[in-house]
This record gives sequence, C-alpha cells and structure tokens, in this order.
Amino acid sequence: MNVLVINCGSSSLKFQLINSDTEQVLAKGLCERIGIDGSLTYQPEGGEKVKSDKPMPTHTEAIQYVIDALTDAGTGVVKSLDEIGAVGHRVVHGGEKFASSVVITDEVLQAIEECNDLAPLHNPANLIGINACQKLMPGTPMVAVFDTAFHQTMPEEAYMYGLPYEYYEKYKVRRYGFHGTSHSFVSKRAAEIVGKPYEELRTIVCHLGNGASICAVKNGRSVDTSMGLTPLEGLVMGTRSGDIDPAIMEFIAKKEGLDIAGLMNMLNKKSGVLGLSNNLSSDFRDLDAGAKEGNKQAAVALKVFAYRVAKYVGAYAAAMNGVDVIAFTAGVGENSGPVRADVLGYLGYLGIEVDEEANNTRGEEITISTPDSKVKVMVIPTNEELAIARETVALV
Repeated sequence: MNVLVINCGSSSLKFQLINSDTEQVLAKGLCERIGIDGSLTYQPEGGEKVKSDKPMPTHTEAIQYVIDALTDAGTGVVKSLDEIGAVGHRVVHGGEKFASSVVITDEVLQAIEECNDLAPLHNPANLIGINACQKLMPGTPMVAVFDTAFHQTMPEEAYMYGLPYEYYEKYKVRRYGFHGTSHSFVSKRAAEIVGKPYEELRTIVCHLGNGASICAVKNGRSVDTSMGLTPLEGLVMGTRSGDIDPAIMEFIAKKEGLDIAGLMNMLNKKSGVLGLSNNLSSDFRDLDAGAKEGNKQAAVALKVFAYRVAKYVGAYAAAMNGVDVIAFTAGVGENSGPVRADVLGYLGYLGIEVDEEANNTRGEEITISTPDSKVKVMVIPTNEELAIARETVALV
C-alpha cells in the first residue's frame, strides 16, 4: 500500500509518499509560504529536487499541487490517486481524548478541534490539512497520528501540576508531552539494536533539535517527558525558554511593560539559545562556530543546553530506577558530536564511556559508547513520517 503522510503547519505542508510494503520513500517535498505567495519543493525517488513558485492561497491548493506532482506524467511516481491507499496526518495535540492513533471520522475531527486551545498554533493547521485532503480525496481512508498519544501512559505523579485540582477538572491542565511519534520510533529501534524485548528495557530518548524534549520509556511505555501542557516546558531550546520560575513573568512584565501576549512571544520566540547567545543564532552550528571563535555567549548557550539535558537524563534515570539505553535523535542529537559529548560528560556516574571516534559520526545510526559501558549510548536518526505510515497501515 502507498501511504501519503501529511505534516501540516500554519503556512507550510511537508509530505512523503511511502510504499508500506518496502518502507521506501517514493517521493517527498514541502509546500511553503501558504497564504502568502507559495512555493513547492518536490523530489521523486532517485530524481532531482525541483522548487517552483505556485500560488497557494489556502492548504487546499497546496494539497492539489502535491497530488499533481505525485501523478505528473513526467516526474510523478503514481499514475492516479487510486494508487494511494491511505493518508496519515500528524496532529500535534490530542489531549486526554486520544491515547493512540485513530481513523478520522466526523467525531474525531470535532474532538481534535476541542483541543485547539491547547495547541493554537498547530491543531487548527492540522485540521486544515485534513479537511483539504478529504475534499480532494473523498474516498481515501485517513488516520490521525498524535504527538501526545505516546505519553498518555504517564502516571499521575508525572503529569499532574502542583496547581488547584479544579483546573485539571475544568480545563484538563496537566502535562501532555510532545514528539511522541519520534520517541516511540526511536525507543523501539533501540530495542531492536540491542536485541532485547522492548517491554524489558529502560530507555531515555533525547530528541534534540530546535524544539527539544526528553522521554523516559520504561517497559515499552512513556512514563515521563520534559514538555508539558505545551511545547514550552522542559529543556532550553532554539528559541524557547524551557523551565523557568513562573514569577519571572510578573517581574519582567512590570519592568518591560509587557502584556501576556508579549511575554509569551518572548518565551517562545526570543529565548532559548537564541536569547542566551545574545541573539547570535538559534542554530547550533552557528553557536558552535561562534564559541570556537571566542564568542562567550555562544559558549554559555551551549553549556546551558547540555547541562539541562544532562539534568533531565539524570532525573529520568532516577524515575525508572536505572537506565539501559540512552538514544540521541533529531537535528542536534543526530549531528552534533560536541553536544553529545558535553551531555555525556555529566553522566560518568552511570558507568558511561564514550567512543570518541564513533561520536564524531554525523547523521548515522551508531553506538557511541564503548563495549564495556554499563549503559548503551547510541545515535538513532528519527523517522516520524515512517512511524506515521506504519500507524496508518495498522489501522486501515
């Protein structure tokens, strides 16, 4: 079966067409600047990447261009929509309603919409993508795969905040966690690599990118994760602050004359390593180069990031009463040997020894701990699109 995987943002749309039998990517691409002027980047398997400007007033036009590209007589990879057996949609927030992926129905769409206020930047865009696909592919089954679903196995002591209980009862204010599709994929792959049952391992997955989160996976279940009600909690990230003293908000608001919207914009878009580096960059490659050139704030940003990651790893080792595997993934986790080394430098007490040559590898699946390490440490490139395709096939 060919599965079209759709990842819709507010002004962008990433897609992959995957043959579920071989798990081969037949084509992939990206629609950008939807609602502004629009462009499509498309690459068929084994072919050249082509970018073209196309008017995309809405996501419906973007989806139409994707379909046109996939079925194009010259560069397409299928002859017609009949060769696409299902569509898998990434949906960011499923709240407490969804503990697993689901076939999309009218009731499911309504439940996703009810979670909009929990993810106002993401869920509405996800719904737009689903509606556009349903309009253009009305007979094709569709599946929603939620970022939050994998974390619905967290126990109360992990997901409850120290707030009046009425806010949980009335508004479901609790920790949900994100990157669940990635954490699930990587933790399962780690079990395959070490050759042990998934249900018997204690794994800590470090999904480190511009958005970053850590997850403790015990016996095949997420038992804790660093992001919370929203993706703002947890680690210091590219532009997000991560954990802070809540009183800082009032303090800065009074000093700077900011309202709640201004504060949230600062915490989400002007903080993290971008803010710590004095606006040098949110890109870790730029920070690494800056630190090597003697930029003190770039070096501080990198140190703070690694320290926070190490603290969470230590906390999750405690939460699981030990750890068998630590896996690094996502853009920074897969490609930055220096960041991995800085994090692991704090974890010698776990009996971790780093293979420095292996740790210099970028973007490849590899074990970076020595054979005599008490904890296996590895790099596992994430593949959220493949995970979504697998979930979709399992349901349809």
